[in-house]
Amino acid sequence: MSTVLQEPGEWVDGFLFVANKPILDFLNTRPVLAQGPTELLTDFHALERWFIASEIVSSARVKNLLRSWRPSPEAAAFLKGLREFRERLRDAVLRMEGGSAPSDEFIRELNAGLLQHPLTAVLRKREKRIVRESHFDPQQLADLWTPFLDAAAELVSDPDTHRLRQCEACVVHFFDTSKKGSRRWCSMNICGNKLKVAAYQRRKRNNDASS
Repeated sequence: MSTVLQEPGEWVDGFLFVANKPILDFLNTRPVLAQGPTELLTDFHALERWFIASEIVSSARVKNLLRSWRPSPEAAAFLKGLREFRERLRDAVLRMEGGSAPSDEFIRELNAGLLQHPLTAVLRKREKRIVRESHFDPQQLADLWTPFLDAAAELVSDPDTHRLRQCEACVVHFFDTSKKGSRRWCSMNICGNKLKVAAYQRRKRNNDASS
């Protein structure tokens, strides 16, 4: 079984961020660690930490709001539904990585969710320009669906879905932003060096056997 080893730099507060898209970093919250497949979103408090580590949540107001929801039965139910959504998203990503489209059922689910939990926008001044930015300002627990649904919709409609990859050495998914589109692993620290060492050892064995 392939293993993702924890290395500094790619891990923030216990979560892996190597995918170039937060929605794929969310997908990677169930990696394969040394002990096997590991659920990183173990409870609602873990989800709070992921929101902050991913920088989706930064304001003190929303952090306090998340903390206030933590002990509620609704929070546990939300997390259960979110983890189930993550696995349906995984199926869609695997399909796209294989050159197919997500299922019609998943697209219908996203459309229904986008209508129910739309992402709003605000205008802000940036130097001498006016820019339009997404605005995530949850008021109730169900609003936490918004960034996941919006990002998933953006992912499945991206014209460059051919840049979706699964690491050659582990289960981690990422969006290849390299100029040549030739990225093969989740990161050099985690799997790249491991693959290079394994290739070197194979070459050495072959050379020793032929000499």
